[in-house]
Amino acid sequence: MRHPLRHAALGLFALGLIVVSVFLLERERAGLEIRPVPLGPTPVTLYQQPGATGPAVVIAHGFAGSRQIMQGYSFRLAQAGYRVLAFDFEGQGRNPVPMRGDVTKIEGTTVYLMAETRRVIAAARALPGAPEVALLGHSMATDIIIRAAKEEAEAGTPVATVVAISSFSEAITPDFPPRLEIISGEWEGMLRGFARKAAEQVVPEAKEGTLVAADGVERQTVVAPHVGHVGVLYSPAAITAARAWLDRAFGRESKAPVDPMGVWLVTLFTGIVLLAHPLIALLKKGPGFIPLPRRRFLIATLAPALVTPLALAALRVNPLGVTAVFYLTIHLALYGGLQLALLRGAGLKRLHGKAVAFFLIWGLGVFGFAMDRYFINFWPSPERAGLIALMLCGTLPFMLADAALTEAGNAAFWRRALARLAALASLAGAVALGDQDRLFVVMAIPVLLAFWLGQGLIGRWLARRTGASAAGLGLGLALAWVMGVTLPLLAA
Repeated sequence: MRHPLRHAALGLFALGLIVVSVFLLERERAGLEIRPVPLGPTPVTLYQQPGATGPAVVIAHGFAGSRQIMQGYSFRLAQAGYRVLAFDFEGQGRNPVPMRGDVTKIEGTTVYLMAETRRVIAAARALPGAPEVALLGHSMATDIIIRAAKEEAEAGTPVATVVAISSFSEAITPDFPPRLEIISGEWEGMLRGFARKAAEQVVPEAKEGTLVAADGVERQTVVAPHVGHVGVLYSPAAITAARAWLDRAFGRESKAPVDPMGVWLVTLFTGIVLLAHPLIALLKKGPGFIPLPRRRFLIATLAPALVTPLALAALRVNPLGVTAVFYLTIHLALYGGLQLALLRGAGLKRLHGKAVAFFLIWGLGVFGFAMDRYFINFWPSPERAGLIALMLCGTLPFMLADAALTEAGNAAFWRRALARLAALASLAGAVALGDQDRLFVVMAIPVLLAFWLGQGLIGRWLARRTGASAAGLGLGLALAWVMGVTLPLLAA
């Protein structure tokens, strides 16, 4: 190992980040009873203080989310004495049922999600003491919970109040919901505008960030500073505002400070990624890399990006019960296969088995445990396991070719950047040339970006130490897993 003191210092620093952030994140759930609630195929978790008798709050996540991503609200409301029920919508998290219906129509997918939400509301009302119920949701869920609240009101069982975070629901009218708080992030310009219009339905001269009331209808808009669409889920200002609004509706009072959970999440994942570097340095050094001539690099990068979407433009076969997954697998397989053929095996030498094992333990085990416990679902339901196995047929050649193309992580920055941009452009081209089913391939693009930022950096360090083959194989296995657990399952 070169520079042992430097590696030791980095390792101790990263370990310190992990220990501090885990301690502070675990403190968020300290003293709470957290247990599953049986409700058919829908995964539901109850968060409460032992013996709590307070009102119930049903919490719903946004598109491609899960119960874990809403924990900033779940923990704090439970600590304030509320009984919180958070659940995974169809097709997301660990819910085994694919999202059904036409996602572009109110009478399609929305109807199924409303029905699922109302089943959770019924479970909340069945808690001991038959508590009053409030609803809180983010992004896509704001439309669902508002429509579900309307159906509850029409059925004679109205909910007490609604908190809509990053809302864009067209179901909001001048007189419904009668009690509504809309929270937006400072960087969500369009959604802030929507929130203002919702307040102006009640009082035309309503100002952003104020409470307005007229004819028995109350609306409050809140802007959480310095955050966007995801950051608003961890903003202390947003969580405090939601808790205060619920307290007002139920005649309660909560004063406990809200810690910046998002900061500790970033700290934790930074520590996990950084600690991989000195650990990788302990592995036996593998084969070196062979620089690729510029001409071969450009051909292997650009030709598959152009050919793949054109070659698959007419593909209309989908033997699976869910959309996009089959095409995505075929696309990555052809893209990576063409690159490997053009590279003619350059850079892919002897496989370093211990390096692959390390990546799976660290990149999936440690990283995945932290993701699932503190941020978003990372463990597959049995129904997703088969999809992960299928996606390996595409992700393995795709990531092996990527590792070779980037010269085991040693290529110049412009080459690494061009390789990634070409892959994204190829997927974008597939969406542009495809049918409506192909449109959902676009969901893979943000997953790829996040993957390259996290596991991709670990993979680059691993490739530079042990060779492109080990990193490509490990990254291929990890990418199939990540896509398999995070992409929403949409019924074909």
